[in-house]
Amino acid sequence: MLKPIEHSLLIGLIPFVMILLGGLIAVFFRLAKSLQSTVLHFAAGVVFSVVVVELLPNVIRIHRPLQIISGFVAGLILMLVIKSIIKKLESKREQTIEGSFPATIFVGIAIDIFIDGLLVGIAFSVGNKEGLLLTLAIGVELFSLGLATATAFRKRSLNKLKTFMYVALLGLVFFLSLALGLTLLHNINDTALEFILSFGISALLFLVVEELLIEAHEIKETPWQTSAFFVGFLIFLIMGMYI
Repeated sequence: MLKPIEHSLLIGLIPFVMILLGGLIAVFFRLAKSLQSTVLHFAAGVVFSVVVVELLPNVIRIHRPLQIISGFVAGLILMLVIKSIIKKLESKREQTIEGSFPATIFVGIAIDIFIDGLLVGIAFSVGNKEGLLLTLAIGVELFSLGLATATAFRKRSLNKLKTFMYVALLGLVFFLSLALGLTLLHNINDTALEFILSFGISALLFLVVEELLIEAHEIKETPWQTSAFFVGFLIFLIMGMYI
């Protein structure tokens, strides 16, 4: 029988496979921006649903306002700092030479994915149900990131093999950060859990509002694309009732 950490790591292979799948599709097919926007809307709805339905009730249940405030603020500050660093890297980037490695794009996405892995570790510290649902939600997000990353790399004339290898490396970043999160957050007390949950909620809300939805709105959206957000939310709301 698998130990809890080993079981969580096994489930954590889902986002790893999803980012590989997204990258593989983008390597061989050119997807319309409207379809990419739909996927991003859906991913945003899925992540938001897990925050509201699964993580937030646990924060309210433990009911420690000081830890909630400090964790929430810490999560927001960290995400703002990361976003600022990525913007500075992007502003200093010179025109990319064809076939060269787009380091700034890779570093920015890797940081984002590393945080995602830690957040899944946080969810598993609450319970297997919460961990599973957030793993599935992050899996949808990483699928969209795999699509976007491979598309961006192919625009810089990287060959198919190199592009897929870089996407696979990003998947490995997620898996390693998940392992780190599971190790550090195993059997923590309620006080620390309240801080970490609040931190995770803040970071995930930032992901939805400042990353997924902003990128999804880069093109003029249709009612179908807008509806994808609510479909994603509803599906994971119902799943939370039966898992």
